[in-house]
Amino acid sequence: MRWHALATDFDGTLATEGVVAAEARQALTKLRAAGMRVILVTGRELADFATLDIELSSFDLVVAENGAVLLDPRTGKVRGLGAPPPKNFIAELRRLGVTPLSIGASIVATLEPYEHVVLESIKQLGLEHQVIFNKGAVMVLPPGVNKASGLRAALDQLGIDPANTVAAGDAENDHALLEMCGLAVAVANAIPSLKEQADWITRAPDGAGMAELMDAIGRGDLDQAGAKESAS
Repeated sequence: MRWHALATDFDGTLATEGVVAAEARQALTKLRAAGMRVILVTGRELADFATLDIELSSFDLVVAENGAVLLDPRTGKVRGLGAPPPKNFIAELRRLGVTPLSIGASIVATLEPYEHVVLESIKQLGLEHQVIFNKGAVMVLPPGVNKASGLRAALDQLGIDPANTVAAGDAENDHALLEMCGLAVAVANAIPSLKEQADWITRAPDGAGMAELMDAIGRGDLDQAGAKESAS
């Protein structure tokens, strides 16, 4: 098999509103049983998964906080890949009434239209932090931290080349993820710009599309893929 690993986004890709469809779960189990490594790469914080119906042990590794945290579900070891959010930045956002406001190990997240307040606060405080969008979510991360940097740390740990990795996503924050991998896949419900970047687009959306992708990988249908193709 040409492909050694699958890196998948969670919301809007593997899951719909936090729920992973049975067909996607089955395809994931089958793919891992065949020897494929599967890495979850998500903008969510690890704590979010305590209330979701998916075991993180379903994956070989988990990259959370949009690249800032790496979890090995087998050992429970968590490695930070980014600096903690500046306390003065958090205090300023709270003073300005930004809500909701989620604070992780590195990520600070809110929703549109607070991106203007976030950007102005970064400027006023003289920070180098970057703002990344995700279908209405506004995520603030240390410079150089994104899904690609997090996935690279995961692949290094597994000893797998990005060229032998399939990446799948649906939103703005998945561009860097798809760009670094040998095969870029967009699910049917992905934003137009991600579909333009993709080598392969699923027929079905969300988890059904991921089941379609994982089955195709398992059969070897995508061993020659890598130049703009579509499932249709």
